[in-house]
Amino acid sequence: MSQPQKPHAPACDRNREPILQVLKRHFAGRRHVLEIGSGTGQHAVHFAAAMPALTWQTSDLAENLPGIRLWLEEAHAPNLPVPVALDVNGSWPQARYDAVFSANTLHIMSWSDVQAMFAQLPRVLQADACLAIYGPFNFEGRFTSPSNADFDAWLKQRSPHMGIRDFEAVDALAQSIGLRLIEDCAMPAHNRTLVWQRSGAAAPEFR
Repeated sequence: MSQPQKPHAPACDRNREPILQVLKRHFAGRRHVLEIGSGTGQHAVHFAAAMPALTWQTSDLAENLPGIRLWLEEAHAPNLPVPVALDVNGSWPQARYDAVFSANTLHIMSWSDVQAMFAQLPRVLQADACLAIYGPFNFEGRFTSPSNADFDAWLKQRSPHMGIRDFEAVDALAQSIGLRLIEDCAMPAHNRTLVWQRSGAAAPEFR
């Protein structure tokens, strides 16, 4: 019986270093990161190696966990615990984290799933937690490049619920749970890394 092959996303190889430079600034001094939608697991392996003081908790839908495990088993890093199942509309980890990261997920989820994710984030955020999200965004309802417009059309051909999200709508969701935008960093290929900081005094707790 042949061994399963590790999944591989070429985009991860291209964007991991620019993302890492942002994360190094904002995750310095953090200890426990939850990655939502870890995909192949490539980002986790790269970031955990570059930031060994962080415990990097991968998560994804249950069907994607075997591929993540292959990457983690090969890396054999002490700061990469086993991946956990996370469905934004279902089960979430019981732990709390001082940082959360997600890459290329919001345009894959339906908008109702994006709303569910932000509504559930207070379950896992510590009082001063930081949230970083990487991917393409529209601003003031407009695409930032022709390539992003083409990508959005391709996504909608795959499934009508997919699509590039408006920054203003996502930021409103973040603000509703006590997160304040502290950096909007332009990235290669017309992507962004958005970073929010939670204010412990003002942030509502999950009920």
